Amino acid sequence: MASFDIVSKFDMQEVDNSVNIATRDIVNRYDLKGSSSRIELNKNEKCIVLEADNEFQLNAVKDILEKRVINRKISLKVLNYANPEKAAGMMVRQKVLLREGIAKDYAKKINKMIKNLKLKVQSQIQDQQIRVSGKKIDELQKVIQYLKEEKLEIPIQFINMKG
Repeated sequence: MASFDIVSKFDMQEVDNSVNIATRDIVNRYDLKGSSSRIELNKNEKCIVLEADNEFQLNAVKDILEKRVINRKISLKVLNYANPEKAAGMMVRQKVLLREGIAKDYAKKINKMIKNLKLKVQSQIQDQQIRVSGKKIDELQKVIQYLKEEKLEIPIQFINMKG
């Protein structure tokens, strides 16, 4: 029986590289010179904290981060922005949570999408991933193609393809 797993993961080292490059960009960017704008990665909590003097600068910092994340081949869907909040003085702070894993309710939604294809495959939720199995590899490839074309809210990868 052939199978593969659907997961939602990202490379923390690439996120770290993105943040480091974005930090250098902030120092060199003309509209942020002299400001106290900064980006900080917390690997343990899997979040990034953006800080700036005002909303305009916060948006500029966000743009820099997104460009660097894209350059490092990480999906923007990994970034989950919280609402901006006031920080010390007049500063503005925004947390960006890094999404990883497929939540139960979203896994059920993907499962239903696979079942609606009416192919001879089985899909089951295993912790934070989905295992899809079937007798024919062609049918599994149809599932992968279908899910790649769908506009999902989370980034997904297909791993452990076994024939």
